[in-house]
Amino acid sequence: SAMRLTEHFTLLEFTASDAARRLRIDNTPGSTALHALQRLAELMEQVRDVLGGVPVLISSGYRSAALNAAVGGSATSAHLLGLAADFTAPAFGAPRAICEELIAAGLVWDQLILEHPSAEAPGGRWVHIGLPQLGKPRRQILTAIKRGGKTRYEIGLVRP
Repeated sequence: SAMRLTEHFTLLEFTASDAARRLRIDNTPGSTALHALQRLAELMEQVRDVLGGVPVLISSGYRSAALNAAVGGSATSAHLLGLAADFTAPAFGAPRAICEELIAAGLVWDQLILEHPSAEAPGGRWVHIGLPQLGKPRRQILTAIKRGGKTRYEIGLVRP
């Protein structure tokens, strides 16, 4: 639905999925995930502020178990809990520049992942940001690099 979670983000932005639509998978969050999405939308407002107020485009937020399996997501993905978003902010710059800005600003997250920098896209393809379910955020910074069909995670913002 177009339910507004925060000033700039709606529930639909965190639940819309081409894969869910195509595969007819229900991606409606339950009450626990909805509460988590509220927290996530508040973090995304902070991200937007740090990036100078430019639009932040969410490509993936909440994923039901069926949708997560269909898109090959990790069984332990924070997306399953409504605690992670994949996004870009084209008006700000490349995903690597976004990560650098968020790190410098000292925002609090559990995981910040620069996704898939490569020779074709040295700045990465998107940013993943996640919140902890419980407890203290790890403030982990990773780079996801795909080689030979497998993704491996390296600590820090690394070059492809």
